[in-house]
Parts: sequence; structure tokens; C-alpha cells
Amino acid sequence: MLGLLGFYDEFNDAGVRPNGRLRDAVRPVGEADEGEIVAYLDAGHVLLDVMEAGRDVLTGLPHRCSAGCSSLVTDGSWLWRQDFSHYLATHHVALPETFLAHVRDSDYRMPALVCADFAPHYDETMPVVGWSSATPWPLTEGVIQPESRRV
Repeated sequence: MLGLLGFYDEFNDAGVRPNGRLRDAVRPVGEADEGEIVAYLDAGHVLLDVMEAGRDVLTGLPHRCSAGCSSLVTDGSWLWRQDFSHYLATHHVALPETFLAHVRDSDYRMPALVCADFAPHYDETMPVVGWSSATPWPLTEGVIQPESRRV
């Protein structure tokens, strides 16, 4: 199963909210390399693009990821909501040590998605995050390179 980031109780997502309360994850300052981690999250592979608008659940204000905020993004090992980078950059939410090591070991570069390796993890994880109707990952061959995205 993919590691899960940013699936907090305050969101109205169906499924499990394994990251607890967002308010409990807020810190006064972030990691020294928080900017690089935010850029890594912003460069992730979009798996599911949700057409919606949302606001910061703590402040009520719109933010740079408001459009499509609950779209799902991955690096092949971890899964997060598209707006997770906003909560990291703005509220300096705590991150799992295993995720931090993963990102730092990759030198903050988004890896390619190897479909054969990713497919079983996708199929196992989607029902956990409330997408039980998701069809199985369609690609079993090939590699998807990360796209340059402006956020």
C-alpha cells in the first residue's frame, strides 16, 4: 500500500483518515528544507483530477491549491491530496520521518512512475482513501515521466 499524507479528519473525504487531526499536525516552523519538499509535492503525478474548489480548512481562506484541492497525487510510494503542499508551506505540518528520508534520498526529484511496480499499490490504496469505485490501474507496462508543472 502507498504511504498516505494529508488525509486529515477535517477533510470531508470518504474513507479512512489515517493522518489524524490537521490541527494536531500544525507546527510553528517547518523543516529547514521545507521549500524543496513543497516543490517535490507540487511535482507529483496527478492520479485523479477532481474538479472542485476548496478553502483552507483552518483559516477558511482560498489558497494556491484551492482549485482541485482533493485531487490525488503520487510519487509511486506515497499518496497525497493536491492541497497537501499548501498545508505544509503555510502551517508547517509534521511529516513522517520515512517520507522525509524518501524525499531527501531522491535529492528532491520526482521519480518516474514504473507502471508494473505501481499498479498493485494503487489498486490496494484507492479503496482505503474512499475511492472503492476506482477502476484498477490501467497500465501494467511502461514508465510515466514526471511533467513540469507550474503551481
